[in-house]
Amino acid sequence: MAGPQRQRLLLENAEQLVLVCARREPYLRRDGAGSLGVLRAASLVVGLDGCIKAVGQADVIRHQFSEATFERIIDCSGKCVLPGLVDAHTHPVWAGDRVHEFAMKLAGASYMEIHQAGGGIHFTVEHTRRATEDELFSTFQHRLDRMLRAGSTLVECKSGYGLNLETELKMLRVMDRAKKSMDIGISSTYCGAHAVPKGKTATEATDDIINNHLPKLKELKLSGEIHVNNIDVFCEKGVFDLESTRRILQAGKDIGLQINFHGDELHPMKSAELGAELGARAISHLEEVTDEGIVAMARAKCAAVLLPTTAYMLRLKQPQARKMLEEGVIVALGSDFNPNAYCFSMPMVMHLACVNMKMSMNEALAAATINAAYALGKSDTHGSLEVGKQGDLLIINSSRWEHLIYQFGGHEALINYVIVKGKVVYENERCETMSSY
Repeated sequence: MAGPQRQRLLLENAEQLVLVCARREPYLRRDGAGSLGVLRAASLVVGLDGCIKAVGQADVIRHQFSEATFERIIDCSGKCVLPGLVDAHTHPVWAGDRVHEFAMKLAGASYMEIHQAGGGIHFTVEHTRRATEDELFSTFQHRLDRMLRAGSTLVECKSGYGLNLETELKMLRVMDRAKKSMDIGISSTYCGAHAVPKGKTATEATDDIINNHLPKLKELKLSGEIHVNNIDVFCEKGVFDLESTRRILQAGKDIGLQINFHGDELHPMKSAELGAELGARAISHLEEVTDEGIVAMARAKCAAVLLPTTAYMLRLKQPQARKMLEEGVIVALGSDFNPNAYCFSMPMVMHLACVNMKMSMNEALAAATINAAYALGKSDTHGSLEVGKQGDLLIINSSRWEHLIYQFGGHEALINYVIVKGKVVYENERCETMSSY
């Protein structure tokens, strides 16, 4: 006779259990992003394989699993359970901070003025080239840990502070080490076209990437030495023009990388139209996107990864989130964590998206879960609390999930548990019930 069925985790009696999706939707847009699935007095089970086995009313789950044994049971009475947050755009592998440039920006210097004066990306490139792989890995671990404690369980991570093959590969190796040794999920992006290297023209840099970088990446991918998911280019006036961007992205797509690139940030470049044409999975920034570009992205089901921290810190025009949502674009969010926009927290990103980009709290949560997962090609396994998906969860010490967005900067006292594959990877023992304060 078989013994009791073993499971990894039972979350019992949640005041609110935020499913986000309930019908295996790969993304939410228009009205779908504005109305999320929420269960009350609900429970959830994660199996030994790290995947969700059951979600439903507490009494139904209790009866269904009455004979089961659990490695851990957490009473979620008075608390809310949400999917782990997905950060769809970060640059977390680098050496040398740029706090001095923040002072320059406050004094009125523009992003491109700092860049042209040898600061910006080039400053970070010099320090990153000099850093050892172990030094980069140590700081990367620390940053990922801070992201995890702020609720992110899947993070897109870009290279791009090498601009030569040796350093770009060093950054990608650092990401692979973290994939193997850390709990947080990582989607890695080759971004060798983040800036034009000193001493090269944009055309020369493009040729180097297509003729040298990408063939080496293909070789290392095939041998299993490096695993890369996406390709990125900074398509911008004075950086990589539309034709150079097209050539690099197509060459990356040809070796099996998803297209996920920077576009229409400082100038209207028709990046959105190009991305739709090439079958891009996602385009980031889009502060200067055209109306035609918005329509093209909606038709192509190309996600818009909006970065409210960047628009805020650089005092840029806010992305047109409302117009994108109304036109049917799949809107996602990212922190854009980098030396220029130093923010680890997706709860703060969601708050800024609501206040500055006029998104609703429901839309912001959809953008930081299922739609961000879609932007990384991961919405079949991440971004919602559905049977069969990976058991990545947050438990917050509040009776309403909206406190995660409402409390600007309050996530450190609000997030009680962060769970990856059904295992508690962060437990905030000092967490207090904040809902009434």
